Amino acid sequence: MLKKLFKLVFAAFGAIFGFGVYQLTLYLLNENIININWELTQWHKIGMGIGFVLIFSILFYSLAPLLNRQSKKVAKNIEIDLQAYSANELMSGVAGLTIGLIIAFLISKIYDGIQIDYLPTILTISTYMVLGYLGVVIATRKGKEVMASLVSTKRISSVGGKGKPKHLDMTPKIFDTSVIIDGRIADILKTGFIEGNIVIPEFVLVELRHIADSSDGLKRNRGRRGLDILNKIQSDYGIDIYNTTGEKALEEIPEVDVKLLKLAQMMHGKVVTNDYNLNKVAAIKGVDVLNINELANTLKPVVLPGEDMTLFLIKEGKENNQAVAYLDDGTMIVVEDGRRHIGTTIDVTVTSVLQTSAGRMIFGKPAKR
Repeated sequence: MLKKLFKLVFAAFGAIFGFGVYQLTLYLLNENIININWELTQWHKIGMGIGFVLIFSILFYSLAPLLNRQSKKVAKNIEIDLQAYSANELMSGVAGLTIGLIIAFLISKIYDGIQIDYLPTILTISTYMVLGYLGVVIATRKGKEVMASLVSTKRISSVGGKGKPKHLDMTPKIFDTSVIIDGRIADILKTGFIEGNIVIPEFVLVELRHIADSSDGLKRNRGRRGLDILNKIQSDYGIDIYNTTGEKALEEIPEVDVKLLKLAQMMHGKVVTNDYNLNKVAAIKGVDVLNINELANTLKPVVLPGEDMTLFLIKEGKENNQAVAYLDDGTMIVVEDGRRHIGTTIDVTVTSVLQTSAGRMIFGKPAKR
């Protein structure tokens, strides 16, 4: 039914077009631009008009299916091309086009004084086309860089303790799966140390859901905890779920970590993670990373040899006469000759501090009374 209606509508357009061609032909005949050897009567003109209308309506009616198929292909191609751009890029393009056309309108006023035939029209059309195109290109390609530079230089009116203005960091913070599952990020956000928009890519959300649906019990529990943390962050601070569907630059990348770094480059953002390998790859690609493990190690209290501390000895150590205690941040302390004090609280003197890839270990011995 719709196809027949489309054909009839297109045939009506053909009839209107044929009538326009008929009017043009009469004008050319009346102006003697086209010469014929006989004089047209009124009936000739009517017959010629009916002929033009019928011919073009039938022609358009026949071409309707072909035009319908081609228009669907064109619409599909436009849709695919539009999916390659994010909503921000489309809005930037529209804004750039608008600004370019406004500038072209102002410039075209200069051409009104030109007395040469057709030259003002040609210059006006050329100006609109060039400035409109430049507006779209500049806005879509350089818009993110301009916004990033503006945001990075934005200042708060309040002044710090030393009289220096504080900077408001609005750089997007992109969370990966590991930092969501870890859970500590919720407490870090609560302290206010992380500012800016919190972005969760859609592919990270999909990976988190797959972990929560895993047949492995441990993975399933970690995934569900990650979803609970995500819901808490969403309700308390708000997050942006970045839809990556149609992003050609991301769809061609199979690995989630590489895709995450590519998105950070596109958004001029920082990746928040506790993945050691991702941190190293990001450094190679020039992507800024906020590693919460590094933050936790930095915040651990500094302990120097010779200091005394009060500890509760929990269990035996690997060597004879050793006992083990832990600080509040989880740092393990090995106490020599402390085995007989297991289960009690004693004063311990620090003898040495060892920094390892897994963290920091502190060695000590019972303090002399």
